[in-house]
Amino acid sequence: MSEAIMLKRATYHLWTFTISKLISSFGAQVYAFAISFYILQITGSATNFATNLICSILPRAIMAPFAGYVADRYSRKTIVIGAQIATTLAIGGLLTVSIVSGLSLIAIYTTTVILSITSTFSGVTFTSSITGLVDEKRIQRAMSMNQMSISFAAIASPAVGGLLYGTVSMPVFLMIFMAASITAVILESTMNFKLFAKRKEVVEGEPKESMLQSMKAGFSYLKLQSVLMTIIWISLVINFLFGAFQVGYSFILIEKMKMGAAHFGITEGAQAVGMVIMSIYLSVRKELKYPLLVGKWGIVSMGIVMGAVALPLLLKMPYNGIFAFYTILMFSFGVLMIFVNTPMQVMMQKMIDDDYKGRVFSILETMAIALMPLGMVLFGFLYDVLPAEWILMTSSVVLILVVLIMARPSIVRKAHPELDKTQAVKVEAVQEQ
Repeated sequence: MSEAIMLKRATYHLWTFTISKLISSFGAQVYAFAISFYILQITGSATNFATNLICSILPRAIMAPFAGYVADRYSRKTIVIGAQIATTLAIGGLLTVSIVSGLSLIAIYTTTVILSITSTFSGVTFTSSITGLVDEKRIQRAMSMNQMSISFAAIASPAVGGLLYGTVSMPVFLMIFMAASITAVILESTMNFKLFAKRKEVVEGEPKESMLQSMKAGFSYLKLQSVLMTIIWISLVINFLFGAFQVGYSFILIEKMKMGAAHFGITEGAQAVGMVIMSIYLSVRKELKYPLLVGKWGIVSMGIVMGAVALPLLLKMPYNGIFAFYTILMFSFGVLMIFVNTPMQVMMQKMIDDDYKGRVFSILETMAIALMPLGMVLFGFLYDVLPAEWILMTSSVVLILVVLIMARPSIVRKAHPELDKTQAVKVEAVQEQ
């Protein structure tokens, strides 16, 4: 296949991948919104609502390592399409139950578990396939467009979910989700996952690794990649400490500031808007030159924003001023999230060998999923016993210090050796003057 045809095909992948992700993310989030609303409306029980959340989170943590092994061992196209077909069948099953006997909590929980498992396999495999679908120069664009579709779905899904829930019956709602899922299957089936892939061919007669051996090999590979390990540890620290932000933000605005539901929703939406705008910007600009350096200072800025959430607790501000302050703060936070995530993800895509991508990304996802609820539970307890401003400011300082230590200049230079050359050229230029 000629280079021109491959690049044309990569452009097709770029748009197909984005549209497919948008449809599947949008459908999943609208479904999650409607089912959560349905459970609360029918049962009025927070326990039933929480059980559905557990059915969504727990299978992801358990199945992510298996998803990584499968993504590295078998055809990634088959896994992605198979997962999407399983999603369609699960929704079809719930639709059948709703028509025949009416929705039950057991049917909803079972469907949620299946959807969680299929999204884990699809998500890990799709992330592992980026470098096989698009050329190296457009990896940043692919990651930005992927994030843009997820952010757009996050903005629009509550509104669309609320509108549909109020105007159509649950069976019609499920039919719409099924149609979206089938569309995603059709789009994914037209993609060539091996276009730029650099995976090793399986040799006939070669002894096969067991799942345990394969996962051990993934950990061994990670240990040899010091820069990659630094990025992963930073990601895990962020996921844990952001429990302080996630719990504290809602607690401060609703409980301490007594902010109205509509205004609170606008501040939350401002974050998604910031994410979309930054995703669009990164999708059209050239690739950032020093992603770890960019990520380092982006995370420091996020730490400052986290600490700033406590500012209205320390300074007297009028209600409108508080609303405007938090709207700007959340918009900035959304911008920074993409500014940090996209370059780091691009760097990881380029650093990790194709044969290990599934396992590495699944290890990262498993640890992140495990740490996030832990962080939220811990900080939820702390907010009940300690002043909110001190929790946020302490978490902010710890985050900044951890990043400055873990991404110290020697590590950044290890990731970007060209920085030494650039500095050497500058020194020579000064000496010549």
